[in-house]
Amino acid sequence: MKYSLSILVSLLSISLLAQTPTKSISTPGGNAKPKLVVGIVIDQMRYDYIYRYWDKYGNDGFKRLVNEGFFCRNTNFNYVPTYTGPGHASVYTGTTPAVHGIIANDWYDKAKGKNIYCVQDDNVNGVGTNASEGKRSPVNMLTTTITDELRISSTMKSKVIGIALKDRSAILPAGHTANAAYWYDGSVGGFITSTYYMKELPAWVQTFNKQELAKKYMSQPWNTILPIDQYTESVPDDNKYEFIAKGETRPVFPHNLPDLMKANGGLNMIRSTPFGNSLTKDFAIETIKSENLGKSTETDFLAVSFSSPDYIGHAYGPNSVEQEDDYIRLDIDLGEFLKFLDTQIGKNNVLVFLTADHAAPQVPAYLMDLKVPAGYIDETKIEETLKKYLLKNFGDTLVLSFSNQQVFLNQKLIDEKKLNRQQVEESVASFIQNLPAVSEVLTAVTLNNSQFTEGSRYLMQKGFNAKRSGDVLVNYQPSWVDFPHYGTTHGSPYSYDTHVPLLFYGWNIQHGSSSEQIYITDVAATLAMMLNIQFPNGCTGKPISFLVK
Repeated sequence: MKYSLSILVSLLSISLLAQTPTKSISTPGGNAKPKLVVGIVIDQMRYDYIYRYWDKYGNDGFKRLVNEGFFCRNTNFNYVPTYTGPGHASVYTGTTPAVHGIIANDWYDKAKGKNIYCVQDDNVNGVGTNASEGKRSPVNMLTTTITDELRISSTMKSKVIGIALKDRSAILPAGHTANAAYWYDGSVGGFITSTYYMKELPAWVQTFNKQELAKKYMSQPWNTILPIDQYTESVPDDNKYEFIAKGETRPVFPHNLPDLMKANGGLNMIRSTPFGNSLTKDFAIETIKSENLGKSTETDFLAVSFSSPDYIGHAYGPNSVEQEDDYIRLDIDLGEFLKFLDTQIGKNNVLVFLTADHAAPQVPAYLMDLKVPAGYIDETKIEETLKKYLLKNFGDTLVLSFSNQQVFLNQKLIDEKKLNRQQVEESVASFIQNLPAVSEVLTAVTLNNSQFTEGSRYLMQKGFNAKRSGDVLVNYQPSWVDFPHYGTTHGSPYSYDTHVPLLFYGWNIQHGSSSEQIYITDVAATLAMMLNIQFPNGCTGKPISFLVK
């Protein structure tokens, strides 16, 4: 077959075009990668706080992130229990407790026969403190984090640092290979670390601690930053749904912190005030300056967690004036921090994401007064009742622990008594299922041999680690909690605990929003694609397509 000259030229052009490398898409700032990634996790932030307090926010904090960044409005945790340790681990590993192994803040260790804390490490010592709170590391986390992968991809040239008031909120995000993780110790009134990371605190941390900022913040009463009659998004300040601190007769403003400290934990009390957020912000700024983050040829990473909203939520609940004031003040802190990033590194050089480690339900007592189904569970009584049942039917109590809504059975004793493990598990499950306020119960046998794809059973399975989790898992009805009759808690598979904000801002982020369902495990996968590095080695999340396309 003969071809005309024009056809041959066209075919040759197409062939050459196919072999020509595609030009890379330029970023808004012209940078191939960000100089600094800042991960912000707010402890116990409900999704609706963005909108509930919108009119009280300034233009430089939450509003700036929403108005200039990308808002993933339908982001949810895809497992239970929704606690702080698993939450931070899941954000940064891109997977769930079934894989990363942080199944709760603390849990019964089957091998050791005792409860352990998620970042407990008896092989290290505190640095900057003599307290046991210094014996901490990420040793119990079974997978890498996105921060680990960044360090590894840069042959350890990238700097990674985690900071928070809570130790687990600093340590788990920073990963196994971090340059440092710092957390707050009220006994010294400053930030500490452990020998896992270093032998002594850097000079700049020692200098920061010597300023005694915690003591200065706590030398003033906590009063509302706005006139109290403007807090229209909250219930009246004086109500029966809130914690009353020692030394107070009513849970109302002003809270006289200088007088209350001695009977309420000393300088540790800053955790339960908005000033804990301010102290964290101050330390984050000093960390960036003193460690020269974002100033090298490699991408650095700062993981920051604001812990105070969780303490305040537990004490006062989501409808309190205290929590509203906390978020108005946190908005100011965020605004100051973002402005610092502008001047120190530049908006187009910094990639920021903000999310939460879990949300929280309404105070059950408040719902009950509104005639909404809700209530309180006493897990101690459930355990006592269960032991009596097992003693009657199997000749022994057989229970080692009932914690985190999981029953840990004495498998060794079950084998010695030549009982059938599956039969015992199913008997326990059947008994608990019939108790008031219990929604559903799953056995380890069921979870190991079935595959759930939706609903609370799916979330229970994603939180089930075959080696670490209990033998029987329990889920309660919505708005039923094991907690004192004030404030709120979290841990359930319901949307009030799983639905959290997720915002991306800065480097290569176009303004927009989406109501497409996103899982919290997608955050690490998305960051990996943005940074062109490997996913964390246990990652089960997927890149958020409209952010990486």
